[in-house]
Amino acid sequence: MSTARFALPVAVILFVTACSAPTTPPTGSPSGSATPSPVPTIAGIDHQTGASDVILRLEQGGGFVPAEFLVTTAPLFTLYGDGTIVFRDDRVAPPESTDGINRSLPFKTARLSEQQIQALLDSAINQSRLGVARALYDPGTVADAGSTTFTLDAGGAEKKVSVVALGMTESWQGPDAQIVGALSKLADRLRAFDENGTFPTQKYVPTRYRALLWEFVGAGVEPRAWPWPELTVADFVAPAGDGPSFPRRVMTADDAAKLGVKDIEGGVIPFPIKAPDGTIHNFALRPLLPDETA
Repeated sequence: MSTARFALPVAVILFVTACSAPTTPPTGSPSGSATPSPVPTIAGIDHQTGASDVILRLEQGGGFVPAEFLVTTAPLFTLYGDGTIVFRDDRVAPPESTDGINRSLPFKTARLSEQQIQALLDSAINQSRLGVARALYDPGTVADAGSTTFTLDAGGAEKKVSVVALGMTESWQGPDAQIVGALSKLADRLRAFDENGTFPTQKYVPTRYRALLWEFVGAGVEPRAWPWPELTVADFVAPAGDGPSFPRRVMTADDAAKLGVKDIEGGVIPFPIKAPDGTIHNFALRPLLPDETA
């Protein structure tokens, strides 16, 4: 993997002013139908240009958290090749529940110009040291800490960089301290890309969701009625592979709307639901992003 600096021909400001605001993006379209596009010839940092091509992503995962959290979490920031960004700040408190259903914070979205894409990539690769960072940074001093993972596919680099306990310890030494410090600032910027509302965005409205179903263990909570006469518990299938996984299926926005729950664009935290066979299960919704198919 090359560790050379990715240079731009001119300096560009990362967070642009209102006079160069992003264009309005389409509503969520996580169908995964777009095919990866060839790398174009452009000035500056080259990257793919497809609507489902991930060129920069921030994710948070792992650590000592319930398994259901792991399977309903989603990338915190994604920049796609066509300039679409989808993000949310996991440090912001979710909306309060008034109906017994807890919702996740909605994602925000915008469409960046090519100049804005170049500025963001330059900041991430060069100023934030993502271009020279190695694959893993682990201080080994924080038990049960999660990992922050950056994905980059631009400028001839295709890599993932994970930092354990990012922002939770100051025990880094030497060059690692500089790189981890820069990556921490990058994570903060990506989480709150709209700069507390000063950068124009709109709510991301997904067209499809990942619906998850697993056995409910508990008592004293009245389950909601099963709203899909065409579906049974057997229609939810756990994916193959290692790690925690729960039975799931893809649901359209219309399918999700049958729950009769408003404001679910950010997803729904697990709640009990009674299946047609009388069994009670936990049910959760997680919005699918433009590159996700299941």
